[in-house]
Amino acid sequence: MKKFLCIIIAFPAFVSIHAQLLTVENAIDITLKNNFNIQVARNNADIDKTNNTPGNAGMLPTIGATGTGSLTQSNLIQKIAGSDSLRKYPDVIGKSVNSGIALSWTLFDGGKMFITKNKLGEIEALGELQFKDTLMQAVYNAVTAYYNVVSQKQQLASINEVISYNTELVKILQTSFNAGLSPKTGLLQAQIDLNVYKENAINQQSVILTSKRALNQILSRDVNISFEVSDSIPLKSLPDIKYLSQKIDSVNINILEMQKTAEIARLTSKEFTTLRLPKITFNTGYNILLSTNSGGFGLLYNRNLGPSIGATISIPIYQGGNINRQITVAKLQYQQALTGSEAIKLAVNMQLQNALTTYENQMQLLNIEKDNVALAKENLQIAIQRLRLGQSTILEVRLAEDSYEQSRTRLTTFEFNLKTAETKLRQLISDL
Repeated sequence: MKKFLCIIIAFPAFVSIHAQLLTVENAIDITLKNNFNIQVARNNADIDKTNNTPGNAGMLPTIGATGTGSLTQSNLIQKIAGSDSLRKYPDVIGKSVNSGIALSWTLFDGGKMFITKNKLGEIEALGELQFKDTLMQAVYNAVTAYYNVVSQKQQLASINEVISYNTELVKILQTSFNAGLSPKTGLLQAQIDLNVYKENAINQQSVILTSKRALNQILSRDVNISFEVSDSIPLKSLPDIKYLSQKIDSVNINILEMQKTAEIARLTSKEFTTLRLPKITFNTGYNILLSTNSGGFGLLYNRNLGPSIGATISIPIYQGGNINRQITVAKLQYQQALTGSEAIKLAVNMQLQNALTTYENQMQLLNIEKDNVALAKENLQIAIQRLRLGQSTILEVRLAEDSYEQSRTRLTTFEFNLKTAETKLRQLISDL
């Protein structure tokens, strides 16, 4: 039993020596480097940035070259009017080459190209916001998963501390029983309780391993990589509530995303409006036409080359009502985006208030529980000392042990909940 107890208590120290320490900063760095969702979001943002060009908006000319060639072979028979004679041209070879280069440039399209360029800029900005949103969520997940491991580790430390007290209790009762001062039932019950706490320690080790695997998965690495975490959960100071409430609408990523979505919908509506206006396109080019004929009739050789220039004007008159339909749909989508923007503001502000309430409540509970832990520990030490002097019973010690263990568990829970609320608040104001 003594050897087993030493293994349980010494296991965390053994792991700390042989496993690399992973700090929360390390966890965040690994997440930013390896997380698959971040990589996908980065690629999507880069695509939106690549698409944001004047050429994609239709502001630049298009230039193209074309070329065709043909070779024909035929047997030609001709009969001239008023004559019975036939003219035969066997194996007539015909060659033709037609090539050219053309430039087309839209000079006026009702301003659509400029609206589209602005729209592409907003899409690029939205892509960056979506990337940052994915990044913030990944960091939030990594931080909460990290401190969950720390919390589970603290819980194991609490169990091991109770095991040490229970071991001392067994020794006291063994001595008392050997001296004939107490019945064996008390000793047996203390040994049973000690074994139960050892079982709890083993189960807690499994919980820690499961939590570590979950963190490794978030870090996008092998789930069986061994590591150790810090022993405490540090807390950072937050701005006052009034400042947070004022800042949330201007920095929260979800709100900014919906605002960009609404702006994109507005520009889309303007794009469709320009379809009612004329479109003027400038065209120019240079063409080469060469043809030869070996039949001895008609043109034996023909060459035609030179530039061309012109313009095209397109005036929409009637499109089956499609333009009006597209404009109406775009306006409805814009109104829908505005409504969604207001809805997300309410939702985010509710999340802010809930996180603030949780933060304040957990802070108060944590401060109270710190006092409780100190009181419960002192009470347990006094109870054990009284039992050693024969002034107390095992039941009194047992109650003191349970009270101390429960207080330590509550303290660990409050610390983790407080850290989670703090992390959520920082995520809401984009300050992770």
